[in-house]
Amino acid sequence: MKKPKRRYIISLVVLIIVVITICAFNKKMKTSVYSISSPKINSKIKIALITDLHSCQYGKNQNTLINEINKQKPDLVLYGGDICDDKLPHDNTELLLKAIANKYPSFYVSGNHEFLSGEVNNIKDMFRSYGVTVLEGTYETIEINEQKINICGIDDPNINQYANKNTFYNQLESLESVSDNGYYTILLAHRPQYISTYLSYNFDLVLAGHTHGGQWRIPWLLNGLFAPDQKWFPKYSGGRYNFENGEMIISRGLARESTRVPRIFNRPELVIIDLK
Repeated sequence: MKKPKRRYIISLVVLIIVVITICAFNKKMKTSVYSISSPKINSKIKIALITDLHSCQYGKNQNTLINEINKQKPDLVLYGGDICDDKLPHDNTELLLKAIANKYPSFYVSGNHEFLSGEVNNIKDMFRSYGVTVLEGTYETIEINEQKINICGIDDPNINQYANKNTFYNQLESLESVSDNGYYTILLAHRPQYISTYLSYNFDLVLAGHTHGGQWRIPWLLNGLFAPDQKWFPKYSGGRYNFENGEMIISRGLARESTRVPRIFNRPELVIIDLK
C-alpha cells in the first residue's frame, strides 16, 4: 500500500510543478480592463492602451492583437512608447498601424527604445503617415460620445540627449494650463517613475508603460521584481495606482521575444480603460 501512495504523491507533485511552470511562462496576451469614474465624464469613453510592443509578433500579420483590439471596440487608441524596438525591424508595428490606425483616433508618444534605435524621427513619421497624432509636449482636445477630453503627451526623457537637457521638463511646462478648460485630462508618458512630477501639472490620469510589469511576478505577493530605472522591487511596476490628486495606470506591455529576460507570471497585456 505504501508504494502506490508514494507514487501518487510523486505524480501529484510533478503535476503541480508542470502546471506552475506552464502558468509561470505563459506568453499568451491577456486583456486587462480598468474602470474609472470622474464627475468630469458624462458619457462612457473606452480607451485601448498599447505599450512596449517592441516590434513583437502577435499572430500572422499581427491578427491576434488586431482582432482583440477590434473586439474591444475602443473609442480611441493610445500608444505609450517602445512600440518599435531598437534591434528589430519595424514591420510588425507597421502591420498593426496599417490595420487599425484609420479605424480609431490614435495618439503616440515615444519610448526610450525608439530613441536608442537612432530612428526616432523616422518612427514618428511612420506613425504620422498612418494618421496617428504624435504628441511631443502637445495636446489635443477631442470630443467622443459628446464628451470632450484632453489628450496630452510627452517624449521619453531620452529626448534630452537629442535636444537640450531641459526638453523633457519644458514639454511638461507647455502642458501646465491644459486642464484650465475643465475637461478630463490624460497624460500619455512612457516612464511611470516621474509620477510625482506629472501630478503637479493637474493631470487626472497618467498612462504609462516601460516597466514590463517588473519582468518576474509572484501572484498576490510580488507585483514586480525589477524595472528599468527603478531597479529591484519597483514601486511602480504595473496596474492601477491612486493618489490624492490623480491616478496612474501602468501597462505591463506586450514585449515577448524581444526581451532578454523571460516574463514569469507576467503575461503580456493589452490595457482597456473605461472612463465613465
